[in-house]
Amino acid sequence: MTQIDRRRLLGSGLALGAAAGALALAAPGRARAAAPMGEDGLHKPSWLKITFKDMTEDLETAAAEGKRMLVLWEQRGCIYCRKMHEEVFPEPEIAAALSEKFYVVQMNLFGDEEVTDFDGEALPEKDMAKKWGVFFTPTMMFMPDSVPEGPAGPAAVATMPGAFGKGTTQDLLTWVLEKGYETDEHFQKYHARKINERRGG
Repeated sequence: MTQIDRRRLLGSGLALGAAAGALALAAPGRARAAAPMGEDGLHKPSWLKITFKDMTEDLETAAAEGKRMLVLWEQRGCIYCRKMHEEVFPEPEIAAALSEKFYVVQMNLFGDEEVTDFDGEALPEKDMAKKWGVFFTPTMMFMPDSVPEGPAGPAAVATMPGAFGKGTTQDLLTWVLEKGYETDEHFQKYHARKINERRGG
């Protein structure tokens, strides 16, 4: 199976699970104080990078810092984004990983800030979302180690649409850091294995 095929399977499989994951988060849970809101109505946690949204520059900076680049798509009023910021991202292990091992760039699904793609094309966020095939928030897009020749959408090594719980999110971050997308172990199989390990199975 090629890397492109694995990415397509990951995207389609997680897309099918997005609704279930989001609904699970919608249930009452342990909410924490979420990061403050910016003027755009999006949460601004301390691990977020404020950049010019030039994908090539951001990826080069991430590499120089020894981090993996993560593009986080959100929108004003997104209840699933709020749940992630209240119940998942603040978890110590996840917050530490996002701060120390990832270079996180936030995008607004309906925003007007200019984004420059890896292929040099500059578009407002809302148009770049269409180009990259992003249609749901939150969506996490993990970029490759080095600058690709084409646009960021197909270049992403993994794309996670939807809101998920702590375990799934932690496993996804770890799977990306371990470059599980280069192996034959699909993320959902990896996640199932990790669940069994945590249960002592």
